[in-house]
Amino acid sequence: MFQFKPHELLRNPFLNKGTAFTLDERKKYNLTGLLPSYVLTIDEQEQSVYKKICSISDNLDKHRFLMNLYDTNRTLFYYVVKKHIVELLPIIYTPTIGDAVINYSKIFDTPKDAVFLSVDDAAGIKPSMQAAISDLDKIKLIVVTDGEGVLGIGDWGVQGVAISIGKLAVYTVAAGVNPKNVLPVVIDAGTNNESLLNDPCYLGARHKRITGEKYYDFIDKFVNVSTELFPEVLMHWEDFGRGNARNILQKYRDKICTFNDDIQGTGVMMVSAMNAIARVTNIPVSEHRILVFGGGTAGIGVSDQILLEKIHSGLSEEEALKHFYIVDRQGLLTEDMDDLTEGQKRYARKKGEFQKTLTDLAEIVNAVKPTVLIGTSGVHGAFTEAVIKNMAKLNERPAIMPISNPTKLCEAKAEDVIKWSDGRALVVTGSPSAPVEYKGVKYMIGQANNALLYPGLGLGIIVAKSKVVSDGMLSAAAHAIGSLQDLSQVGAPILPPVSKLREASKLVATAVVQQAVNEHINRAAISDASEAVQSQIWEPSY
Repeated sequence: MFQFKPHELLRNPFLNKGTAFTLDERKKYNLTGLLPSYVLTIDEQEQSVYKKICSISDNLDKHRFLMNLYDTNRTLFYYVVKKHIVELLPIIYTPTIGDAVINYSKIFDTPKDAVFLSVDDAAGIKPSMQAAISDLDKIKLIVVTDGEGVLGIGDWGVQGVAISIGKLAVYTVAAGVNPKNVLPVVIDAGTNNESLLNDPCYLGARHKRITGEKYYDFIDKFVNVSTELFPEVLMHWEDFGRGNARNILQKYRDKICTFNDDIQGTGVMMVSAMNAIARVTNIPVSEHRILVFGGGTAGIGVSDQILLEKIHSGLSEEEALKHFYIVDRQGLLTEDMDDLTEGQKRYARKKGEFQKTLTDLAEIVNAVKPTVLIGTSGVHGAFTEAVIKNMAKLNERPAIMPISNPTKLCEAKAEDVIKWSDGRALVVTGSPSAPVEYKGVKYMIGQANNALLYPGLGLGIIVAKSKVVSDGMLSAAAHAIGSLQDLSQVGAPILPPVSKLREASKLVATAVVQQAVNEHINRAAISDASEAVQSQIWEPSY
């Protein structure tokens, strides 16, 4: 700390304590007279910050206030958010992060330690990343996006960088990943969002998206540079478009330590939900029939993870595939349809299985008789009363999971699903849902919040120094989350509440480390997985 000039010290978010610098520290670092005279404890600072947050009515304004604190005092930022995790997690990430992305260029103030890489400048990848980092040995986790498929709101170009920054903040809040070990990155490949291209405030490249060979060559160089600079780094891909996300994951997942939260993370959360549903319904996961409404990156990713769980339970892949039905823009997907993605082709039903092309969801439910309905479409209100009532006619305890977010893109509201199913539905939503009172029962609504999964997964990978992210590690993560659930009470949530985020993350991390050891893909020497995880959890304190 001594090498910093006084004003530089106060501007460094990792070293700045603000009004908590003691009188001795102020003398030592020549800060006397540069701060108000009264010395606050971190608890007193937190109380002051939280009081200010409570005085702000608009959630985006709350987000901006907190990210300003992130910019100036990283320790205090994490101390505040950790203490109020249930209330503030939706402010620093979903659903408020969606508004932050949309307004990014208009409200831009600082880069917040992110790296901005342009597909038009492949030669700049290495010097840009080196310039952003004072100690290359410290980077253990990169979250990278190209902003093409942000949440359910689409292509937001370079403004998607807010996702990388926010995602990494959740890693630290939930699992205690040291904020000095992470790097947010955005790849600016252009945008096909006309509103951005015509916006004088837009801060990204003002041309259509670069695709094809030039794009993939850039990704390849980015991966090579990253693994050269940080040999043990975990590469987390986030919010890439459906055409690129799967291609990138499939190319690199067996070569480097990498993970796509949209494809794998959401799927693992649904596997955890499926295990809970199996316990409540007394129907094993291997026997459930799955209808997924939305055949994009998330929908196919969810299907892939549940498919793996079915295979792990003893089914062959051929047997397990018979249990899946995917609905996308064309209707229920069948193998004779044009323009199916590679992921969709795997789940497309046989030609002639149905007498006609099925496009109405309520009709599809009656035709395929699913036990589980999952929404990943971003089509608000798609789960109509007719759809829910058809599910309830077919199943004593229908599992209905409209997990698209933010809330304005959710396929159904939890209160409607409970009401239309006469309280029998097992409900999971993508964004937070308030408890639902119905006929004297209080239903707690589980949230398919990937924050219950990926922070612990990332911490476990960092601790184990895993060579790759295996399917076994993902399965171990799903089962670790499930161990937190008490499903004996009527109205109990299918997934653990966000209030158990830290507990869930530690369980997930421990399970992931142990699985890495079991598969002999760890590079760190591990004798006790739990102790190894605990030793690397960072806590916000001065």
